[in-house]
Amino acid sequence: MSGEETGPWLAVDVGGTFTDLVCRRGSKTVGVLKVPSTRANPSEGVAEAIRRAVAAWNVRPESVQRFVHGTTVATNAVLERRGARLGLLTTTGFKDVLEIGRQKRTRMYDLVLDQETPGFLAPGARRREIGGRIAADGAEIEPLDEAAVEAAADALVADGVEAIAIVFLFSFANPAHERRAGEIVRARHPGLPLSLSSEVDPAYREYERTAVTAFDGYVKPVLDRYLHDMGESLAEAGIAAPLQVMMSRGGVASAAVARERPVRLLLSGPAAGVVGGMRAGTAAGTPDVITVDIGGTSCDIALVEAGRPVVRTEGVIAGYPIRVPMIDVNAIGAGGGSIAWLDAAGGLHVGPRSAGAEPGPACYGRGGAEATVTDASLVLGYLNPETFAGGTLPLDADRARTVLTETIAEPMGLTAEEAALGIHRVLNAAMAEGIRLVSIRRGHDPRRFALVGLGGGGPVHACALAEDLAITKVIVPRHPGVLSADGLLAAPVEQELSTAFARPLEGLDMAALTAAYGDLDARCGALMAREALPDGGIEVRHFADVCYIGQGYHLEVAVDLAAADPLGDLYRDFLVLHDRIHGYAAEAPARIVNLRAVHGAGGAGRGEVAARSPGRRASIPETREILLPAPWGRVRASVHSRDALTPGAMISGAAIVEQADTTTLVPPDWHGIVDDDGNLILERKAAPHG
Repeated sequence: MSGEETGPWLAVDVGGTFTDLVCRRGSKTVGVLKVPSTRANPSEGVAEAIRRAVAAWNVRPESVQRFVHGTTVATNAVLERRGARLGLLTTTGFKDVLEIGRQKRTRMYDLVLDQETPGFLAPGARRREIGGRIAADGAEIEPLDEAAVEAAADALVADGVEAIAIVFLFSFANPAHERRAGEIVRARHPGLPLSLSSEVDPAYREYERTAVTAFDGYVKPVLDRYLHDMGESLAEAGIAAPLQVMMSRGGVASAAVARERPVRLLLSGPAAGVVGGMRAGTAAGTPDVITVDIGGTSCDIALVEAGRPVVRTEGVIAGYPIRVPMIDVNAIGAGGGSIAWLDAAGGLHVGPRSAGAEPGPACYGRGGAEATVTDASLVLGYLNPETFAGGTLPLDADRARTVLTETIAEPMGLTAEEAALGIHRVLNAAMAEGIRLVSIRRGHDPRRFALVGLGGGGPVHACALAEDLAITKVIVPRHPGVLSADGLLAAPVEQELSTAFARPLEGLDMAALTAAYGDLDARCGALMAREALPDGGIEVRHFADVCYIGQGYHLEVAVDLAAADPLGDLYRDFLVLHDRIHGYAAEAPARIVNLRAVHGAGGAGRGEVAARSPGRRASIPETREILLPAPWGRVRASVHSRDALTPGAMISGAAIVEQADTTTLVPPDWHGIVDDDGNLILERKAAPHG
C-alpha cells in the first residue's frame, strides 16, 4: 500500500525540547519540521506541527492515510513520579515483594542506603493480601477469597487509588484466580484501570513480574488520558487516520491496543531512531549497521543485524529493572553539551555532566561558563557560527575560545586548538567503547558493520569513530536530526506475547510445545486483527528463552516449528549463541524458560536498496580551514550545503557538509556519494592513520 495511492503518511516524535514531524508519500520524504515541545500538554505541540505541515506542504488532513506517534509520556511519568495512585493485590504473604526485590545493591559502600526497588509504585498502605493459592504446577491449593477481593478493592478505591495491579503467586501457570479477581473489581468499580500480571508478564520470577505489572498500572491512566487528548487533537485537525504509537520493541501498535499494555511504551524513545537507522542502512545496501545517535546530553548506540535490531527481554528505568522486550540501546553520557573538566591530577574528562539547553555551551551566549564538546567543535572549525541550526542560533566563536582556554587549555599548558582536539579524542574514545559494548561484548565484529550517524552530533563524530573501530563505511541519512520521526514510518505494526514454559529440552513433548505456540499465535492474531494493517501477509516468528539446567540467566533463541528437528536445531542454536556471547558452550542439559510469539506486518525497514545515480563531482562553493588530529593537522576543507547534494553527487574529504539539523565532517581519507534515497554514503579510501 503506497503513500502515493492512499495519501500522505505523517509521523510525529515528541522530545523534551522539540516536536519533530516528517511527512512521506510512499518512499519519498515530502518535508520535515521542528516546533517547540509543549511540556504541559504535548498534544498542543503536535497540533501546531500538524498545522504547519498543512500550510507548508499543502497536505489535506482528510487525505492522511497513516499517523504514527512517538512519545516519552509513559517514561517521563516514571522518571518524574507523576504516575497514577496505584493499589496492589497480592497473594497472602507476598505483599512486600515489591520492596524486598532481589536483595541486590548496586552501591555497596554508601553510608546512607537508598531504596533500590520501586516501592513508590504502591506503598505498603496501598497493598492488600488476598487469600487463595495456586501451586507451581498450576493446581489450585486454596480457593480464591472473593470476599477479600471485594473488601480490598473497596478500601483501595476509598483511599483514592486510580488503578489496581493484581499479582498472584504462580498466575503464569494458572491465571484463573487473577482473572476472577479482575472480574470482581470491574463489577464493583467499572472503569477503574486494572493490570493483571498474567496478561502483562506471564513469566516466572516473582519480583520482576510484580514490578512490571505495577509499572503498567502506574502509567496506564496517564497514558490513557494522553492518547485520548491526542485523538481529539487529530479529530479537530481533520485527520481520520487511526493513531499508532511506537512500542519499546521497535514496532508500532494502534492506540487502542497500546492502552491495554502501556508498559510496552516505556523506553520506546530511542527505538524509533534505531528503526530509522535500520531503514537507512537497508536503503544503502547494508543490513548490518551500528546506529550512533548523539544528542545534546547523551549518545544512544544500538546494533542492527540482518536488517533487524537486537532486542533484549529486560531493561532498566530510573535504576529499576523492567521486564519488557525492547531494542537493546546502550546510552552513555556523551553529547554536544557534555562538559569538559579536569580532575585533581589534571586529567581531562568529558561528561557525563551536560550544559543542557539552558545555559547551554559557552558559544550559545546564554551564560555558559564551562567548555563543552560543541565549543570544541566550533574552535576546530567544524561548525559554521552563522548557519548553525539553520541560522536560528548564531554561535559566539570568541566566547567558546575564551572559555576553552581559561578552563582547559591554560591549566593543561595547551593551546585552545590542542585542548579542543583532546576533548574530541576523549569523547570519541568513550563512544567507541560504548560501541564495543553492543558489538564485541555480544560476539559481533564491528568491522563488518556500517556506522549510521544520527542526531545533531552523530555525523560530526561518525568517521572518527569508524576509524577507531576499523569500520569502513559510514551512512549519514538525509535528515539525521529527525530520524526518530522518520523511523516511526519505517516500523512494522507488531504484537508480541510470551508465556512461561518451564520444561527440559530432553524428552520435551513437541505436541505441548506446538500447542503453547498455537495459543500465543491465536492471541497475537486477535491483537493484529484490531490493527489497521497494510496490504501483505503477517510475518510470524517464534522464540524461546533457553538456559542450561541450573543456570540463572537465559538467552532468546529463534524456533522454527517447520524444521525437520525443531528441538535439535534449538539446542544447537543455543550452544552457538551461548558461545558467541559468553565465550563457551558445554554439551550439557538445557531447558526452556519462556516462549514468545511475535507477529508483524508492513514496515519499511527491510525494503529495496536505493539506486545510486551516476556519480558526478559536487560543486565546491567555498572552503574553510579546519584542524584535524594527526597526521593531518590544519587542512582546507570544501564546504557543501546538504540541500545542494542531489542523488549522484560525489564529495571527497576533507569536507564539511552543512544542513539545518547537523554538520557532517568528512576526513581527508574518506569520500562519499549521495544515493537516490538521499543518504550520504561515506567510505574510507585508505587504511586509517595513526
